[in-house]
Amino acid sequence: MTETTISESSKPRTSDEYIEMMRAQLKGNSECGTTHYNLAVALMGKQEYDAAEKALHDAVDCSPSLAEAYVLLGGICLQRNDLEGCLRYNKYATKARAGFAEGYANIGFVLLQLIDGKDAKDDEEKLDLAIKNLGKAIIHNSKFVQAYTTLGNAYLMKGLLDESIKANLEAVKIQPQFPIAHNNLAVAYLEKKEYDKALFHCDKAESLGFQVADAMKQELALHRK
Repeated sequence: MTETTISESSKPRTSDEYIEMMRAQLKGNSECGTTHYNLAVALMGKQEYDAAEKALHDAVDCSPSLAEAYVLLGGICLQRNDLEGCLRYNKYATKARAGFAEGYANIGFVLLQLIDGKDAKDDEEKLDLAIKNLGKAIIHNSKFVQAYTTLGNAYLMKGLLDESIKANLEAVKIQPQFPIAHNNLAVAYLEKKEYDKALFHCDKAESLGFQVADAMKQELALHRK
């Protein structure tokens, strides 16, 4: 794969100019996976998903190890509510590049979305597999805030409150202003009847712009001093 670069003097001023530049470069070098990928990113920015999808397939045809392209293909599937497709492409991403944390985290996220309450055994297997993949994401990127938070959600769903608290505390240690983690902590501490901690994290989540569930706020209001 040969990468192409853009000089300062020829940098495009608009997304349309950038797209045309990428297409012009591909006419001279159609085997450059990175250029196909860059074209796809620009097309996705304009919500031209069909054209972006084609460019991403061209990218992985030219560069099979381009894990980011598989992740974006998964993102397009998610736009179409195709969770199975999103899961499949993120699995491809982790196979394309060993230790690709984003792929593992996305697998965990999608598996949680696929839990539908129709089959308890199947749901439990998906939940356990989600936890396993989110753990891999964190092993490969110990600063991956979203992975910690999603793992915290998974532990909450499994009823493992202490594990959920631990994961979300790791998230706020890395990024103290991450509201979802504070909300998750409020939920877990409320379940443990540790009301002062639940109130603290509930208020913190709200102060950071997160819309906390009214039911939780009403329950916590009974414990304000």
